[in-house]
Amino acid sequence: MEKTLSIDYKSIGLKVGLEIHQQIDTKRKLFCHCPTVIQTKPSDYVFNRILKPAQSEFGEIDKAAAFEAGKNKVFTYYSFYDSNCMVEHDEEPPHSINEEAVDVTLIVSLILNAHYVDEIHVMRKIVIDGSNTCGFQRTAVIALGGYIPDVENNIPIQTIVLEEDAARKIEENSREVKYSLDRLGIPLIEIATAPVISTPQQAQRIAFKIGQLLRMTGRVKRGIGTIRQDLNISITGGAKTEIKGVQELEIISKCIEYEVQRQLTLLKIRDELLRRGVKNKLIFNPMDVTNIFINTKCKIIGNVISSKGKVYALKLPCFRGILKIEIQPKRKFGMELSDRARVLAGVDSVFHTDEMPAYGITEDEVRKLLEVLLASQDDAVVFVASQEDQALKALKAIYERCIEALEGVPEETRAANSDGTTYYTRPRPGAARLYPETDIPPLVIVEDRIKQLKTLLPEIPDKKFERFTKVLGLSSKLAQEILNSHYLPVFEKIVSKYNVNPTIVAVTLTSTLTSLRREGVNIDLISDEHFEEIFKLLQDKIIVKESIPDIIKYLSIDINKNVTDIVYEKNLSIMPHGKVEEVVREIILKNINAVAERKDRAIDLLMGQAMKILRGKANTNVIRDLIVKIVNEVAGEK
Repeated sequence: MEKTLSIDYKSIGLKVGLEIHQQIDTKRKLFCHCPTVIQTKPSDYVFNRILKPAQSEFGEIDKAAAFEAGKNKVFTYYSFYDSNCMVEHDEEPPHSINEEAVDVTLIVSLILNAHYVDEIHVMRKIVIDGSNTCGFQRTAVIALGGYIPDVENNIPIQTIVLEEDAARKIEENSREVKYSLDRLGIPLIEIATAPVISTPQQAQRIAFKIGQLLRMTGRVKRGIGTIRQDLNISITGGAKTEIKGVQELEIISKCIEYEVQRQLTLLKIRDELLRRGVKNKLIFNPMDVTNIFINTKCKIIGNVISSKGKVYALKLPCFRGILKIEIQPKRKFGMELSDRARVLAGVDSVFHTDEMPAYGITEDEVRKLLEVLLASQDDAVVFVASQEDQALKALKAIYERCIEALEGVPEETRAANSDGTTYYTRPRPGAARLYPETDIPPLVIVEDRIKQLKTLLPEIPDKKFERFTKVLGLSSKLAQEILNSHYLPVFEKIVSKYNVNPTIVAVTLTSTLTSLRREGVNIDLISDEHFEEIFKLLQDKIIVKESIPDIIKYLSIDINKNVTDIVYEKNLSIMPHGKVEEVVREIILKNINAVAERKDRAIDLLMGQAMKILRGKANTNVIRDLIVKIVNEVAGEK
């Protein structure tokens, strides 16, 4: 069972800032005219790049960029003729900024009471992890200030930025990263709050409110990867840590809780190491201990040695027991060391004596290891099996992380796991990563443009809720569910365009989709156009509401087919009334004895049998009415 920590977040000085990134649903990308679609087909063209860091205007190289360059990786890009152009290949200057995306971002800025800039200047932000072919991301500040209201206090907005989304990572190994370029350049709005959020629950609440506001515009994309939350977290005595790529709203509070736990534990580890007198005892003196493991039963080490690799070890004076301290659920301090080895040296397997004997490593091998390194009972030994240069690089990264442990919490960028725990990715970037984009002229924002956009501001949530309940007839619960849903724009479009029951549409887009997702149906493949086609067929009485879940299931298997084709191929169209009556009458006649004995109580029995045949072919109420009618006829004849 998961252990719940009781923490007074105010007393530890918790400060959280949010950066919410949301793709804008525009026809073209931010700096070219390619469409904003994610491809499911194979790519048309593949090319490679190697990226190197450049100095900023200050003559400095950003430390995060230098860190990425130190990995010496090759980047492979998969391009599509109908989604990419020479701009994404960095073979042509960017086109003028997408003014449709600018308008959406300005509308969001107005809703948040932010102050829009007079001129939009595009900047280059150095990013050489391969996520952009040119080695930088184009970004532009659209507005400053504003706030999100909350029950505790208004949360200030620092910046509202429009930028291009990154390429989509497909695969990564120690030498190469593969990216798909279909996502690169899709307009992305970034809303950054001030770091004044004081509890995990408040952070999740504010993230939800920002997401809801963006959905209210009806101009943002939905689905996995279209919205990402970054968290900036610090506590008194700790350090600012950036957690990137939190995909699910539901784990924001958990990420914060676990990061607080991690920082508090790292501070305790620092205090214990200083109490033990570790300072000035740590020396980088790796030793080749391959001979100890020549006949090892550890498969990982054995495979490395048989591949002409080596085992190197490093003594950590007075570290015994430290590496097995849990810093987050199921993550111990030793994993902080292995994270560094993995990221900096591409080494996945790091061993240490705090967890030995294990993995086929014997007590005798551990004893010899301690003897060779002259390690006492107070020391720990960490060892790595890999090719020599990688093993030494990994131990150097581990050594540097141990030095940082004497200071407490290092400033770093981490990524979120699905359970809310996190892992190291790189150092935090600094101011040296930004410089002006010289290929795009400034865009002046005139007052007439703002006046026009003010007429397009979306309905506020309270007014929308009132309309949904009083005009559309939704229950309070269902109205709130659709307001909170990513499918809100789809719902509004369908009920305004088609003569269908709003409750049926809302239930489909909330509880029906939730149930199908739990069954393993890939709901994210279903487009807005698919939903529109489904409800047009419902309006035209081609299908009944009961067939909608089956239609969605079949669509998720073959999204290249339209709804009408699936309806007729899978025999999901409505059955003529006369045929339905024939089926019902036949069922009643087969169960005539039960009808005679139970009379009205036989309705449910007959209904169950009829639905086995007619589910998705006829309206449930129509089937029940026919059963009642024919049962009464039969009873009258008797």
